[in-house]
Amino acid sequence: MPDQFLDQFDHFPDYLWDAILTAVAIVIGLIVKFMLSLLLRRKPRGVPHFSTTRAILSRLGKPFSYFLPLLAFNFLLPLMKMRSNVAPVVNKTVEILLTISFANVLIGVIKVFEDYVYHTYDIQKADNLKERKIRTQLQFIRRMAVTLILILTACVILLSFNNLRKIGTGLLTGVGVGGIIIGFAAQKSLSNLLAGFQLAFTQPLRIDDVLVVEGEWGRVEEITLTYVVLNIWDQRRLILPINYFIEKPFQNWTRNTADIIGSIFLYLDYTTPLEPLRAELTRLLEDDPLWDKRVKVLQITNTTERTMEVRALMSASSSGNAFDLRCNMREGLITFLQKNYPGSFPVIRLEAPGVKEPPRPPAVKEPPRPPAGEAH
Repeated sequence: MPDQFLDQFDHFPDYLWDAILTAVAIVIGLIVKFMLSLLLRRKPRGVPHFSTTRAILSRLGKPFSYFLPLLAFNFLLPLMKMRSNVAPVVNKTVEILLTISFANVLIGVIKVFEDYVYHTYDIQKADNLKERKIRTQLQFIRRMAVTLILILTACVILLSFNNLRKIGTGLLTGVGVGGIIIGFAAQKSLSNLLAGFQLAFTQPLRIDDVLVVEGEWGRVEEITLTYVVLNIWDQRRLILPINYFIEKPFQNWTRNTADIIGSIFLYLDYTTPLEPLRAELTRLLEDDPLWDKRVKVLQITNTTERTMEVRALMSASSSGNAFDLRCNMREGLITFLQKNYPGSFPVIRLEAPGVKEPPRPPAVKEPPRPPAGEAH
């Protein structure tokens, strides 16, 4: 029966028959893709904002638009009536395009997996140490997998040509010398690559870690195979080679936990009373939601011939909160001293023989405010 059906088209010109088969292959591929899309879109109600189905349709829709028609065209190639000098070229072209499109599908599958992991391990929550570990490793593995797919695809395409295989066999004797030359020429690149492996799995730093590097404070925004991008607090980007973090010391404020202790320093006159200042620090911290209630200390940490150094310690749940909390405490304590103890700031004393220093006037306290609504 199929032979009888095909015999009806024997009177068609060869080029027209080949064009019809090409169109049929494209239509079959697109229909199969459409049916798969309909099957994936049939999902129960109440699905979350993220779904694997949506990720598959987004990441694999375009790769399948090329792969499925090429696959159908490859199956229909034996039915075509191409000339003997054209058929090998078409077969080789289809083989190469199929290899490239299949590699594109594999990259799409990796991106679907990455989307799933990014959704499962969300770094937006407060305690995100585990999530940042996994994301750092995933980002490096994804880049390595994509690079490996591209290299293998190029190898498959090149080895599909007989001439290139013969040339490769002849060059095998020079691989050792060539490897040594390439190793010397690409020492920096190879060291960066090996440092990337070490960084991804030992994890001295992770995505979204807070670092102090080269005197700059910022968050790790991106880790590639060869460099790290640090998002500085003022939105600049500091880009460093990845082996920098293996060879040189740096500060990681979120290595095990985001909790941190902040400090402020005040340089005050020796006449400043400390107990009211300590009580004011306690009041300010208890009224500030940024304080996590772990650490609250006020101490004299140093003295000079003119001033004493007063240090206040306070704790916060993250470095960003600690910075804002320090600013709040610094401003609050200075305002308190200005209003209640204006003579507590550093002064320069000059003493003349026979002249006594006049006594300091007592601190003026503000009268209590009348209740709301009371007549003045």
